Amino acid sequence: MSEVNPPQSQSQPGREHEMRPRPAAVAGERRGSDKLDGKVAIITGGDSGIGRSVAVLFAREGADVAIVYLEEHDDAKETSQLVEEEGGRCLLLPGDVGDEAFCRDAVQRTVDELGRLDVLVNNAAEQHVRETIADISTEQLERTFRTNIFAMFHMVKAALPHLGEGSAIVNSTSVTAYQGNPLLVDYSATKGAIVGFTRALSQQLIGQGIRVNAVAPGPIWTPLIPATFPPDKVESFGGNTPMGRPGQPEEVAPCYVFLASDDASYIAGQVLHPNGGQVVNG
Repeated sequence: MSEVNPPQSQSQPGREHEMRPRPAAVAGERRGSDKLDGKVAIITGGDSGIGRSVAVLFAREGADVAIVYLEEHDDAKETSQLVEEEGGRCLLLPGDVGDEAFCRDAVQRTVDELGRLDVLVNNAAEQHVRETIADISTEQLERTFRTNIFAMFHMVKAALPHLGEGSAIVNSTSVTAYQGNPLLVDYSATKGAIVGFTRALSQQLIGQGIRVNAVAPGPIWTPLIPATFPPDKVESFGGNTPMGRPGQPEEVAPCYVFLASDDASYIAGQVLHPNGGQVVNG
């Protein structure tokens, strides 16, 4: 397995500005084409990593965005600046997506301050390495499910009154939903639940003209990695993919743009797999 990153470690939930090298948010040469012109999107976990890249690329395509994040204020401010440099407005909403009342407030503030809501990106997640299922405490189990899947229910329920014909919901699942990960059993379980949630919700909402899809990234270089794994694992992270390296957030974000835009008008209940060439079922 090749060395692809310098060894490093962080505490949860991870900070992008402390990573070396910094993740690539959006390729400078990638031009927008107004795919999301006039739309407003909420992106949970939008302060860094994949969420940051999605926010910046959405803005490049003409959208205004609301960024929901836990407590990483420096990263969030940097994302806001990047969004504004693309010509978009950016509303920062710090709080815990595991709290249903906060989710309701975040959606209402978005509508009040940005004027509407067209796209919901459920991206926030956490993960914790445990060698055996016996080491997964009830507290950790409940927390992981609350952040990774309960929050999606909360956000969708709050957003639905504001969504309509042509709106889109995009959920972040993971390659672990299909391959599993022996060190991330509870995380893998939540990501499998997200696949089922996406397919069922798609069937429920498709008659309203609301498309629901998901993205299942493989190993992507984000703050979650040095905040989760020990330095030796960080050092070789992503080296076991067919491409031999981890992906960058900028290589994942176009999937979200596609699914949120009219380019995907005939796609619902599906999962895209930007994962470095790993073949998975589903």
